Amino acid sequence: MADSEVPQTRSPEPLTITVLRARNLRGLKGENLNSLVRVEFGDKALGETPKVECTAEVAAEYNFSTTITATFDDPLSLDELSHKPILFTVVEVLPKEKKQKEEKTINLGQCTADLLPLIRGELKHKYTLPVYPVQASPMENLPPEHPRPEIDVVISVENPLLTEQQLSECNLMQVTIESLYSPPDAWQLTGPQYMYLAAMPMPLTAEKEQPIVYASGTLKPGVEKEPPNKQKKWFVGGNAQGQAAYIPDSFLSEDPVEEEDGDFRAKTDRDHREVSEHDKNRVTWNTEKRCYLDASGTKSLQEKIAKTRYWPLEVMRIPLPAGGKGKKLSAYGLRTGSVVMTRLTSYKLVEEEGTISYHGIVYVNMAPLLYPGVKRIRGAYKVYAYSDNEMAEKTKRRGGLAEEAAKIATGMLARNATSPFPKKGGKDADKKEPVKKGKKDKEDEASAMLKAADSTSQLDGEGPVNVEGQQYVDSKSYVTLEIVLHRALVRRRQPEELAKRVAEYIPPRPLFPKRTNGAQRAVEDFHNQIASVFSMALDEFREKFADELGDTSVTASLEDMEKRRQKLIFDLNSSGKYFAFKEQLKHAVVKIVREKYLKTTSFATDEELQAFLSELYVYLMDQMHIGLSKVLSLEDKTPVPEPLATDAQLKHFAREAEVNENFELAAKYYQERIARNKADPEAWFDYGTFCLYISDIPKAEECFKECIAINQRHFNGLILYGVVCAMEERNDAAETFFETATRIDPHSTLAWTMLGLFYDGIGNDIQAEMAFLEAQKQNVYNAKQELLASQPPVKEREEAGDHFDTSPSKETTRPESPGKTLPEIKQTPATPAAPSTSKTQAPASRKMSLGKKPVGPGSMGSRTSSKDNVNSNHPGSRPSSRHARSPVPTPLQTEEEPPRIPTPVPKSSIYMNAVEWLLEAKAAVFTERALAHELLSPSGGPSADYHITLARLHIHKKEFPGARLALNEALQIDHENPDAWAFLGHLNYLSGNLQEAKGCYERTLSFIGDPSESHSIYLRLASIYLEEGQFLEAKKTFLMACKKSASCVSWLGVGIACYRLGELSESEDALSEANILNNTDPEVWAYLSLVCLKTERQLEAEQAYKYALKLHLQDEDLLNELHQVQQEVGFGNPEL
Repeated sequence: MADSEVPQTRSPEPLTITVLRARNLRGLKGENLNSLVRVEFGDKALGETPKVECTAEVAAEYNFSTTITATFDDPLSLDELSHKPILFTVVEVLPKEKKQKEEKTINLGQCTADLLPLIRGELKHKYTLPVYPVQASPMENLPPEHPRPEIDVVISVENPLLTEQQLSECNLMQVTIESLYSPPDAWQLTGPQYMYLAAMPMPLTAEKEQPIVYASGTLKPGVEKEPPNKQKKWFVGGNAQGQAAYIPDSFLSEDPVEEEDGDFRAKTDRDHREVSEHDKNRVTWNTEKRCYLDASGTKSLQEKIAKTRYWPLEVMRIPLPAGGKGKKLSAYGLRTGSVVMTRLTSYKLVEEEGTISYHGIVYVNMAPLLYPGVKRIRGAYKVYAYSDNEMAEKTKRRGGLAEEAAKIATGMLARNATSPFPKKGGKDADKKEPVKKGKKDKEDEASAMLKAADSTSQLDGEGPVNVEGQQYVDSKSYVTLEIVLHRALVRRRQPEELAKRVAEYIPPRPLFPKRTNGAQRAVEDFHNQIASVFSMALDEFREKFADELGDTSVTASLEDMEKRRQKLIFDLNSSGKYFAFKEQLKHAVVKIVREKYLKTTSFATDEELQAFLSELYVYLMDQMHIGLSKVLSLEDKTPVPEPLATDAQLKHFAREAEVNENFELAAKYYQERIARNKADPEAWFDYGTFCLYISDIPKAEECFKECIAINQRHFNGLILYGVVCAMEERNDAAETFFETATRIDPHSTLAWTMLGLFYDGIGNDIQAEMAFLEAQKQNVYNAKQELLASQPPVKEREEAGDHFDTSPSKETTRPESPGKTLPEIKQTPATPAAPSTSKTQAPASRKMSLGKKPVGPGSMGSRTSSKDNVNSNHPGSRPSSRHARSPVPTPLQTEEEPPRIPTPVPKSSIYMNAVEWLLEAKAAVFTERALAHELLSPSGGPSADYHITLARLHIHKKEFPGARLALNEALQIDHENPDAWAFLGHLNYLSGNLQEAKGCYERTLSFIGDPSESHSIYLRLASIYLEEGQFLEAKKTFLMACKKSASCVSWLGVGIACYRLGELSESEDALSEANILNNTDPEVWAYLSLVCLKTERQLEAEQAYKYALKLHLQDEDLLNELHQVQQEVGFGNPEL
């Protein structure tokens, strides 16, 4: 039992490297030469091929195989295979001369093979590698027309290095350190030589971390320009020289500054970066380290990022040995690639030459790697002075890697100093230098010197200031680096998966109605066939007896009618039409037998058959009469009149009733829109927002479900259904619908902001940060598109002499969005935005609909695509916020770039855009979150617009004191803001302060700029005029409201004002218009009755009075006035 619990370790797997052939070689004496190939892996020599002769026409066939072993009990083995190449050195063997004991050899060239394909699951990979000449090689100056020297190699394994499960669980991280820009001014090219190091920890498994050290940093002057296609170096290149030290087809990527993830992205940093990258000295590594992470290592990395966000990268400088042997070390050390952790037995170099200096640290924000689907981050990261306390606070790590990194780097120099070539296995290789007496003491002393050199090393409290490290901060130094994952740490759901999840929550409606088969359909078909046969028989009858029927002087007797019937039947039988009629009815009868009586088999007895036929005959005769009655019906159907109010008008009336708190009437209008077209998702959506406003959450949810069932890509419906799910704490469903909205319109600022607000509400800070960053980018992108769309065409600019290049740059070119840029609820001239409403009761003198609250503007009633890599071997990509990158620029590209359009500033922040839409959609909970973020946003703050929207929210929640404070703040910031005065008027109107409301409304209309919505201002101001007896002003203001967007309320107001002015004809016209728009308003009928009484039309006055009572007229003052006039004229009331 105990043996079964022991984990099974897989046996080592040999990798076979086969050198097949080399061609197009050129030796010291021409193209006829003897050559061999030396094979190396890291610092291990794997063997040499036999010496083979080759010519210009005949390739050198080596067919040499050697092996290396991959062990699986140590994750370092697979990690080593991922970042170390196989090095092939092509050697020419010169003929042996006289008195020469051994053959002389010359290195012709080198090339490297990447083992990454085998780690990814391949069993066999064939390479055709170009051979790059080494220094002083005969192939160094080949003419251009000479074929390129190449070598064919095959690397294979018998079994995959990783199983399918391991491949699905493991990960590969590629960390590229590019350059350190703007180093301290004390770093000079002259004087003592130093080694520039960069080190960072990397988890291999859940328990084990591996420090990786980049030791090949080179200080370069600013005048030395980098090549346009900068290639990445191998992390451990062994003895690779020249071009062979670079990873094939792997180049450094260059992203637009605004697309980066680092620290120096602001516009204020652009000038500093320009100067640092072109004029100042820099330290360059351009080295890529690949780190293999097993399943536990991947999980450990994800957990550590989620815990601390920041990952440390330490940079430092150590001196190189000087004099004699040290010069050789220095030259070789700078050429060699980076190093990995190795146990050292000697620290002599560090002890003799000095200690670590200029110890700095970079805090790389790795949180973007936890964004869904993100595989890559790249940016310029600021270098800080190293501090143990700050390191522990930001990364939760105790102590740094400086000492260990220095040991690793100097140990690499020590190994390479003894021999510039890899060591071969043998007895000498196993011999160790005896430990001299006192050597351990010297090692301890060297270690202590390394610790003392870091002036910020702190034990229990604050230590001394890192003076050298502070120079990084003063110089604004930064390191550019790139991290790419083979597989995203957090999987991003695909659009198909999201669509499937949405369909599971809300099944889509079928595109076509289901066919109604069965008994009902069979009977309906029989009725149709009876009608068809009857129509044809009637045509035959009219054709044969047209003359007799046309003679009206002859009276038809029963005998004549019987003769005609018999003659018709005879003619039908003799002509074969009777048989055709039967055949036409046969199929319908068969369907009735099968579908209604379910008879599909033969009858057992004749009696059973006869009984069934009798029953069927009776049924068919009954159905025949029913069918004939439908055809012979002489009653003309009254045509249904077309509705007078359009869909937009109905929506406007519903909003008006909604704001007037007449929720029953508002629901009626919304339901009428749905009844007209049940397949209209917008009608269901608007009804859902109304239900959300009156806090009928279950009905709102059903409306949004109907909206999405009709159209599974309805943008607004998806977002508001997500809001409802979030309110009910169904977070999984809410996340699905919010994320689906971002996929439907990836350029929508609203979609990403709502996703961020949702994540913020459930405490997922990293995902919220991702969504808000994406929303910011889309906001800038949309502003760019608006700017480009507003500029004249290129031809017009050229004709005007404007040669400014306005074509969108690569980072702004995107495919057209399938949805709107800023989705919002449709607004039409007859559909104004509604203001926030109050449920406080209006005074009795204002209980007529004019005195209620009409529509106003404040009603609660505006990473993720892939950040592709340039490198063909980079599997990583970034979500849709990232734009596709073009390949690395070629040297032919010009250095001068065309003038670039300045990045436009969006009109409003992402949170204010969301607030406008949320206020319209009546989602108060998310509105509060968005306003809170706007207040804390660096680009936001308490602006006039912020205070106005805050006041709208307070009005919606009936918090009038808070609304008044917010509006006062807005007016202090912008005293001429028409919206602020408009909402202050609404606030006073709802509070019953009519005189103050009147002054605010009049001031609003006097401004040059128009408020965002003026319809409600006209209605409320006119109603105040009515109550004050200023009927002429009321009439003018109501007519302006009618001009903006006519409604029953606005025309009723005109009618009342005209009636009070004695203009009875105009009053009747206006009241008729109001009655056309809404014939169920009792006040309209009451005033029509008053007009008829004044014009002495008794019948019409009584009818209008009856309708007013039937519709439950509630205004007692108006009812009393009506009774008084009836008493005066003596008619109009049937009770008189």
